[in-house]
Amino acid sequence: MSTGSLHRTSLYDAHVALGAKMVPFAGWDMALQYPAGILKEHEANRKGCSIFDCSHMGEFLIEGDAVASGLDRIVTQSIVDQPVGTCRYGMALNDAGGTIDDLIVYRLSSEKWMVVVNASNIDKDAAHFRRSLASGVMFKDVSFQTAKLDVQGPLSRDVLKALVPGIEKLDHYTFGIFCVLGEDVIVSRTGYTGELGYEIYYPWDKAEKLWNVVMDDKRVYPTGLGVRDVLRIEVCYPLYGHELSEAITPVEAGLKRFVDMNKIFIGKEALVVRQQVPSRRIIHFISDSRRAPRQGHQISLNDGTVVGEVVSGTFSPALGLGVGIGFIKKEFTGTVKDIIFGEEKLRLGAQTAARPFYKTGSLKN
Repeated sequence: MSTGSLHRTSLYDAHVALGAKMVPFAGWDMALQYPAGILKEHEANRKGCSIFDCSHMGEFLIEGDAVASGLDRIVTQSIVDQPVGTCRYGMALNDAGGTIDDLIVYRLSSEKWMVVVNASNIDKDAAHFRRSLASGVMFKDVSFQTAKLDVQGPLSRDVLKALVPGIEKLDHYTFGIFCVLGEDVIVSRTGYTGELGYEIYYPWDKAEKLWNVVMDDKRVYPTGLGVRDVLRIEVCYPLYGHELSEAITPVEAGLKRFVDMNKIFIGKEALVVRQQVPSRRIIHFISDSRRAPRQGHQISLNDGTVVGEVVSGTFSPALGLGVGIGFIKKEFTGTVKDIIFGEEKLRLGAQTAARPFYKTGSLKN
């Protein structure tokens, strides 16, 4: 449903009843945080179990052979050899090698697929898929019929195993069809937090029942977009519009491992040229203090030379320090260790670091 110019998920009233602060995000009226605050929500994700309403994400259904349908040509990852019951992360590129969106492909059967895309790009992505798929290929946008609930954290398996028998058999980036409260639905072992977690794709108009059942477990805490951003920055996951955009290539964003250069895909020729002479490169850094870098802050060397800009930043409760992600100009090809970030009147020190910042999550447990 929608109100004015903003869409609402089917759980909007449930969020309001819990006292959530609602904010506009990617065209949706979404829960930013709940009354106990982001630190409590962070603790629930890193030490216990959380639930996110991610129904704003987009889902496409496609039927056809991976190559003949044109689907394999749309995504940077190879899906020809993708086993049924697995998920693969990749990107869709434009003709200039820039990123139209990052996405996850689910192989439902030998010739049936689900593609999950970002909320802000649903319409753009749907147009790109329809334009790029072969004539006559079945393509269906089911974004507004599909709710998505993310149950995340070290205790997520224990919370869900009674509700979803057999869930403990799922490996990371695999999924199954499970009967959940009488509905046969996709449940995948995926997430955006760096912790053990699951995503449940549920009928839109029945999602509140599932939300309430999961929330009845006292180990589960509702969490919003605010802490979701903190969690993904701590593990250095990209967010479209920050680390990725139509102007930024996956290689520049440090995501080359999700690009199969042995296959044909839209934008490959331009990407080959651009990766030889990249316009920027990504860096990850940890602040010398609790002060958090923010998107748009300048990145400078110790001598004051401006070399780039912050695209994501936050205070990390896990580290007790500010952490950030940015791009620096191509001409600075050497090792950059000590940097300065901030606004003109507030310059703060930091050191570059290997990703992820947070290294002790339960993701592979």
